[in-house]
Amino acid sequence: MNKELMEALDILEREKEISKETLFEAIENSLLTACKNHFGKADNIHVEIDRETCDFLVYAEKEVVPTADEVEDDCLQISLDDARELSFKAQVGDMLHVEIKSREFGRIATQNAKNVILQKIREEERSVIYNQYYEKERDVVTGVVQRYMGKNISINLGKADAMLSEGEQVKGEVFRPTERIKVYILEVKNTPKGPRINVSRTHPELVKRLFESEVTEIKDGTVEIKSIAREAGSRTKIAVWSNNPNVDAVGACVGMNGARVNAIVDELRGEKIDIVNWDENPGNLIQNALSPAKIVAVFADPEEKTAKVVVPDYQLSLAIGKEGQNARLAARLTGYKVDIKSETQAKDAPGFRYEDYVEEEYEDYGEYEDGESGYGEGEETGYEETQYEEGEYEEYEQAGEPANAESYEEYVEPEAPEETEEYDEGEWEAPDEE
Repeated sequence: MNKELMEALDILEREKEISKETLFEAIENSLLTACKNHFGKADNIHVEIDRETCDFLVYAEKEVVPTADEVEDDCLQISLDDARELSFKAQVGDMLHVEIKSREFGRIATQNAKNVILQKIREEERSVIYNQYYEKERDVVTGVVQRYMGKNISINLGKADAMLSEGEQVKGEVFRPTERIKVYILEVKNTPKGPRINVSRTHPELVKRLFESEVTEIKDGTVEIKSIAREAGSRTKIAVWSNNPNVDAVGACVGMNGARVNAIVDELRGEKIDIVNWDENPGNLIQNALSPAKIVAVFADPEEKTAKVVVPDYQLSLAIGKEGQNARLAARLTGYKVDIKSETQAKDAPGFRYEDYVEEEYEDYGEYEDGESGYGEGEETGYEETQYEEGEYEEYEQAGEPANAESYEEYVEPEAPEETEEYDEGEWEAPDEE
């Protein structure tokens, strides 16, 4: 049993995470390479390694010929006399396995075999590292800052180095060597020199993954992050939704005394985070997204993905935010193009008044062909314009009044009694008083 080889393979498997089977194949290939360098060819050479004891055997298949004079190639043929020394049962024409001693290899052949083994180990190590970090793509990992390479930063992730490019760095963040930071893995590429890992500190998913690791309710699916909008280094808005009516989504993300959200803010170097409730109603969602500003009215168009928002005069600057940041993040969070005006501005702006939408609703109620209005019975609909033939009166009648009146007086003046007495001029006398 080859204990030294067994121990070496165990160490490589444990430290490099390379399977023993792969290492056995590398050893077999290295021995074949050494034989080819030593003999000039290795077509008839075979290598067998016992996977349990690590004992190996290298042999060549040679054809037995009658005499030594008939041997044309020492690598492929062997005389009968030489074959009988190895096996007394050897006969002419048999294929005899002739053992090759690896100790007989020269220095160059041995060095080539060693290089083959090392090359295979390096390739497998790169493959293992690539697969390991490829599984972590689109996830957050902790790394140690190593050094600045121009404007880029090299970060050690443990078994591999990652590159934090200038475009993925938050403006104003300065890192010191040996400092531990959390980064978001953007992409993992497999190159001849090993895996190339690109990471980011500005991606919105970084904040989402940090919440998933910090908030238990998000990890188990009770609370969902529906949408997120971020301006790295300044402010982030996230909309959350709870699948359990007994769980407050915002409260779960904030934590007791803000412990959970404060841990994320510290990791992001003081970046402000606004957490709002998600709502299927676009108007309510936009109102929540513009928090902390107070909203008077929201007119949202789901088809055009536009919204007109009215805020109090003293809340206009707060709703828009510094350099338009609050409105910009709210638009990204909701997916709507948001137009904000104060109450004073909205009075003269079309689309910002209730009347603009109320009139449109009344236009939908026209008259039917038989003269009846489009409103249900018993509903008060205000006044309806009616045209009369006789007298050409144009009046407004209330719903429920007859629409076929022949004249205006028929329903304005009281009806005359059915039986009346006619008097000639001058014949009328006052009734007697008792």
